[in-house]
Amino acid sequence: MTELNRRDAIRALAATGTAAIVLTPQEIARAAVRSRTAHLRSYQAEFFSPHEWQTVRLLADIIIPRDQNSGSATDAGVPEFMDFIMMDGDDDRRTAMRGGLAWLDTECRERFNRAFIDCTDAERTEVLDDIAYPDQSPGRLSHGVHFFNSFRNLTASGFWSSKMGVEDLQYMGNTVVAEWTGCPTEQLRKLGIE
Repeated sequence: MTELNRRDAIRALAATGTAAIVLTPQEIARAAVRSRTAHLRSYQAEFFSPHEWQTVRLLADIIIPRDQNSGSATDAGVPEFMDFIMMDGDDDRRTAMRGGLAWLDTECRERFNRAFIDCTDAERTEVLDDIAYPDQSPGRLSHGVHFFNSFRNLTASGFWSSKMGVEDLQYMGNTVVAEWTGCPTEQLRKLGIE
């Protein structure tokens, strides 16, 4: 899958609401506010170890890379969003995150004799392609598949709840309507309503 196709697929998940299944709207809102202001100061991760922090930043940017429309997940403050979610979350969520990051390093060490962040782009892609498509993934990678799906959903939730992500979606809501005149005639016709 190309980077652009990954971004389009994740954008589609976010637009349908699927990306936020594991998070409540309140959790997303609190974390989005925190991640928007985190870049104003030198951010120090509270939950993630330094190695985990590097891995989270790299993996988030692989999932949502910088493109012609907007910046990457890291540019949007997604790692800070995730750090807040982990600090504010329950023990099961924290254990799943730590376990998934450890699984990713273990899988890379078994295949390439090095941690995920030390792998080449091609090696990272090989591992991620094996866990990014649940229906095609070997059963022995089920823990990696579950982790990657959760991480990808959290990345999408963080990105599209950020200022950058809202602009990327070209979201037009949250604007003042001085006078409501009803639904435009053109849209009513399109819906078959008078």
